[in-house]
Amino acid sequence: MPLGLIALAIGAFGIGLTEFVIMGLLPEVASDFAVTEATAGWLISGYALSVVVGALGLTAATTRLPRKAVLLGLVVLFIAGNALTAIAPDYSTAMIGRIVAALCHGAFFGIGSVVAASLVAPAKKAGAIAIMFTGLTAANVLGVPFGTFIGQQFGWRATFWVISAIGVVAFLGIALLVSAPRVSDASVSLRHELRAFASGQVWLSLIVTALAFGGMFGAFTYIAYTLTGVSGFSASAVPWLLVLFGAGLVVGNWVGGRLADRAIDRTLLWFIAALAVILVLFGMLAWSQPATIGLLVVMGAFGFGTVPGLQSRVMQYAGGAPTLASGANIGAFNIGNALGAWAGGLGISAGLGYTSPIWIGAAITASALVVMVVASVLARRGTASAATGTLQTVSA
Repeated sequence: MPLGLIALAIGAFGIGLTEFVIMGLLPEVASDFAVTEATAGWLISGYALSVVVGALGLTAATTRLPRKAVLLGLVVLFIAGNALTAIAPDYSTAMIGRIVAALCHGAFFGIGSVVAASLVAPAKKAGAIAIMFTGLTAANVLGVPFGTFIGQQFGWRATFWVISAIGVVAFLGIALLVSAPRVSDASVSLRHELRAFASGQVWLSLIVTALAFGGMFGAFTYIAYTLTGVSGFSASAVPWLLVLFGAGLVVGNWVGGRLADRAIDRTLLWFIAALAVILVLFGMLAWSQPATIGLLVVMGAFGFGTVPGLQSRVMQYAGGAPTLASGANIGAFNIGNALGAWAGGLGISAGLGYTSPIWIGAAITASALVVMVVASVLARRGTASAATGTLQTVSA
């Protein structure tokens, strides 16, 4: 395994921490800046919106630059944003720091996926992407408890100083270990990268990404309410249950990457179908603590097991212009997160109970499966047509 993949995973870990760690620190942040917890929550929403902007804007702006240099620049932006948050004298400055740090998120994962795939043989691309995303899954597992512990012991600002230090380690690792050849200006340009969006399969892949993740996050965003209000767990048990969910993410990411290297579409079809079934079962059995524990783990596994395949698929159909399409897919993940959270919230607001986000998530995931079936059928037809055309040319 190329050591450069470990360096990329460290960067992914730091960026993932930045996204999730604030969730465990909102009370301390709100108290320090004398704002309501709802206002402090905008530090999460502002980050997510900035991710989408950076995924498209920064990726597009850097298409003609060497990818390794761009990755290093993005890590510097990440370090600067977190350091600014750590020293912020007021809420507005902290928000600016969050926005600056978030700008690198989508572009890093988009460009990093392309670089990770370039470090291995073509048959191992999805596995390489999975290794890089292992950093993000680890951040899911450790983010909230890590940030809460550091914040409680040394103050919430110390958490962001630690994350900044992780960024320095990632910078050094990428500088020393990642071998990304410079791409000539003649072969890469914004116009060239935009050609990827002429592919219907790229658009279908982006839709599947948004819907599949929207379904899982529709259920996950309000999972604490489900666990305490329906399953009957104590509030103190929730962090440990989320660790189990995170363990499922890690396993699913690894298995999904291995299987996607063999057959991307088949893996995605099975994983998305399994996720839909799991969400239906979760909605039915949320009252049972043993069932909830098991379903929470497999929900994470099958939900995040789609990530390597989804990222590889959009790059595959982008052809020779994968960078911007890859960044757009990271944006699609975050749009899915926002969609799921919004839709799940509607169910609770309508008085449908704390299992309603799970049922809504199941419906969104089922729609992702429908789109994935259509995409797979069209892809097979396109392959068959291309093969027929080749045979006719040869026979002629």
